[in-house]
Amino acid sequence: MNIQTDKTSLATPTAVDIRRILQMIPHRFPMLMVDRVIDMHLDHSAVGIKNVSINEPFFQGHFPGEPVMPGVLIVEAMAQTAAVLVVATYGQQSEGKLVYFMSIDGVRFRRPVFPGDRLELHVEKIQSRASVWKFSGKAMVEGKLVAEATFAAMIRDKPAE
Repeated sequence: MNIQTDKTSLATPTAVDIRRILQMIPHRFPMLMVDRVIDMHLDHSAVGIKNVSINEPFFQGHFPGEPVMPGVLIVEAMAQTAAVLVVATYGQQSEGKLVYFMSIDGVRFRRPVFPGDRLELHVEKIQSRASVWKFSGKAMVEGKLVAEATFAAMIRDKPAE
């Protein structure tokens, strides 16, 4: 487990690697859209990273000859970054729980995202009540805004198998 800690508080994780993300949220290839969380402030905000590769399965059909990351997957990447923040905030007992979208508002796509881009996913908690969390999200490439959205999600137990 590679969790770095803030120098002022050894209990506050600030970065999470892919192995830890796989323990925290249930998403798997091809739907895992966050490779690393590089900065996190529990119960407040997080910055995730998605390294966009030409090997992503969606590039086969979106679009042949002009590969562009689908906007809905950019929003999904923001939501998965938020899910890591929620799980880290709640602690180990919440690992592997499902986080469901409840609403997505004010979505704006500003620029396309191409293979080779490093997508930075900035999420900030607006509010939380019980198991419902609301976030503001911004996706950036090389310091330029590519997408933004406000979204709400609910954390729930996995159904019994």
